[in-house]
Amino acid sequence: MDKQFFLGIGLAVAIVFAGAAVYTGVAHLNPANSAEYDTLYQVSTIGALMQGVYNGTVTIADLKKHGDFGIGTFDRLDGEMIVLDGQVWQAKADGSVVPAADTQTTPFATVTFFSADFRQTTPDRAMNLSAFATAMAAHLPSQNMIYAVKIHGTFPTMTVRAIPAQEMPYPNFTAASAGQHVFTYTNVTGSVVGFYTPVFVKDLDTQGFHLHFLSDDHIRGGHILNMTIPADSSVEYDITQYYTVALPTTGAFAGANLTADMSSAVAAVEQ
Repeated sequence: MDKQFFLGIGLAVAIVFAGAAVYTGVAHLNPANSAEYDTLYQVSTIGALMQGVYNGTVTIADLKKHGDFGIGTFDRLDGEMIVLDGQVWQAKADGSVVPAADTQTTPFATVTFFSADFRQTTPDRAMNLSAFATAMAAHLPSQNMIYAVKIHGTFPTMTVRAIPAQEMPYPNFTAASAGQHVFTYTNVTGSVVGFYTPVFVKDLDTQGFHLHFLSDDHIRGGHILNMTIPADSSVEYDITQYYTVALPTTGAFAGANLTADMSSAVAAVEQ
C-alpha cells in the first residue's frame, strides 16, 4: 500500500522554500518531531574547501551541539571526520583512528541528529560504490531532498582514504588529495556514515552520496573511495528538510574566489 506524508523544506542561507512530496515503496520509521532533529548543519562550503580554505573555524565541542551524526575534516585538512552516536572520530593519514578532542577545529563538516525516517533494502546482488549510488539514487522518494544515510554491516571490501595535514601556503584540494593515503580492508564490520545531497546545492556541498566509514572496533575508517555492499543490505535514511550553513567570518574564506563551478573538480577527488 502506498504511504504518503508531506514535508516542508528550509534552506537557511537566504533561500527558503517549501513543498509537498509523495513517498512510496519505503518502510517508514518514527521521525523526530523537533526541527532541531531535522536540520543539516554545515560549516563553510565545499567550494571554499576546494579553494584551500583549510583553517578550522568551529570547535568540535560546538559542532556536537548541532548533531550526533555526520562527516567532515579537521584543521589543515588533517584526516577524515566521522561523527557517530555523538562521538567524533578522526581517521588519520597514517591509518589510525582516534577520538577527536573537543578543542580541535574543523574548516568543513556536515552534521545532524540522526533519527531514521525510513529504510530501503539494496538489490539482491553485491554492488560497488558506483553501482550503489546509481541504484539507490534512482529509488529515493525524491532526489530534491537532503538525506542523512547510514548503513551497518560487514563489507567484503572497503577502500578509504585520508589526507595528511597541509602546510601553508595551502594547495587547492585537488593538489592536496594527490597525497592522500589509501587503505583497503576486507570483511570489515562497521558503519557507513554520510549524506545524499541534491544537485541544486552543488555550490555548497558535494552532489549525490558522500560517505565515510568507521569500523565497529574504531580502528579503521576514512572517506569511502569504493566498497562492496552485500546484497539485501538495509540502508537507513533521515530526511533533513532544514539546512543551515555557518559561514566563517574570519580567515581565508572572505577572500576566496567562490564564483567558479567546482562540481567537476569535486567529483574527481571524491573517487
